[in-house]
Amino acid sequence: MANKRSIAFNGLIVWVGASAIVLVLLGWMLYRMGDRGSSVPGSETKELTVYCAAGMSKPMQAIAEQYEDEYGVKIIYHFEGSGTLLGKMEISKSGDLFLAADDFYTKTAREKGLVQEEIPLATVRPVILVSKGNKKNIQGIDDLLKADVRTALGNTEQAAIGQLTKELLTNSGHWKKLEPLVERMGTFLPTVHDIATAVKTGSMDAAIVWDATAAQHPELTVIHTKELDAGTSEVTFGVLTSSEHPTEALKFARYAGARDKGLKVFQDNGYEVVDGDAWEEKPELTFFAGAVNQRALAPIVQQFEEREGVKVNTSYNGCGILTGTMRGIQDQDTRRGFPDIFMACDVYYLDQVQPWFGPGVNVSDTDIVIAVPKGNPAGIESLKDLAKPGVRVAVGEPQQCTIGVLTQHLLKSEGLLESVQ
Repeated sequence: MANKRSIAFNGLIVWVGASAIVLVLLGWMLYRMGDRGSSVPGSETKELTVYCAAGMSKPMQAIAEQYEDEYGVKIIYHFEGSGTLLGKMEISKSGDLFLAADDFYTKTAREKGLVQEEIPLATVRPVILVSKGNKKNIQGIDDLLKADVRTALGNTEQAAIGQLTKELLTNSGHWKKLEPLVERMGTFLPTVHDIATAVKTGSMDAAIVWDATAAQHPELTVIHTKELDAGTSEVTFGVLTSSEHPTEALKFARYAGARDKGLKVFQDNGYEVVDGDAWEEKPELTFFAGAVNQRALAPIVQQFEEREGVKVNTSYNGCGILTGTMRGIQDQDTRRGFPDIFMACDVYYLDQVQPWFGPGVNVSDTDIVIAVPKGNPAGIESLKDLAKPGVRVAVGEPQQCTIGVLTQHLLKSEGLLESVQ
């Protein structure tokens, strides 16, 4: 660690030693503790507005009914294509949640500052859907190029299925031939629900829809192709920046993404769901943090609890003590009490527990200094002065806290450890 030095003011002479990096593991927590709106404590949310991709209407309406029965909150949906919904959200700057059929739209919404948290729900992939009996004997993409085949596709500007279809068939070399044929013989529609209905009613011979949409029409025939199997889409639920009830909005999103709540409904409707958490109305997190950070962290944790609707059980102590506690818990069969998040006062302690956590995130840095009484009566001007006769020095315990181990390393690097001791 490079040494640097500085003299401060207000009667304190300050020598700067090794720079101490403050990091937090599982950094999503502090990221989401930022400048966010929060529901007014004690206020009751009676309804939420959700912009929802039309293809997800069946499972989402069922989930809304469950949620209203359990929590008395009415869910008001706007069902349209993901691209159309994105444009409406950008103009209106209102609403609580956005459920896109492709995470491309959720990411775009985040880039535009429209979406905050994102919760994954399921994976879908495009397939060809044809009428039962497949009278035109459609077996693959090449068959859609036949002059007598009427094909329905998603509008590439409005529907997620349309955008992905164009991307995949451009890659396979089919799009330039298929697009003008669809314009002449078939149709481009704004939602995947409309596309499937066109085949169901017989107005179209074939369509490209999501596999989950096709599963909701067992009377029709599904055809998988290598060209379409090359792409998948992630169904994600996002909390809108415009939400006046972000805590309740996030709660509904978590409900939809819980494996024993909303994901069961999605799975029953033919979706390939993610491995979601079990439902908890008010989740609890265990947070270990170096005690030196307590003053800064306490209001952030409180804000996070209110904004996210969770309970954070925080343990502040020396980082050496905290890492020792973690080792002890690791030796137990249940690992009960092991932290979900660990904020260390220096990367030194993260390195010791890294195998148990995800990547660390740099939050801030600070400097090691010498603090002396106002007026500096002992005349401390350098690290060497700490070894002068009559000078009483307080340092951290190396086995228990970050400043202790860093002080030891600093004095050792300057050749002063024994003399100061």
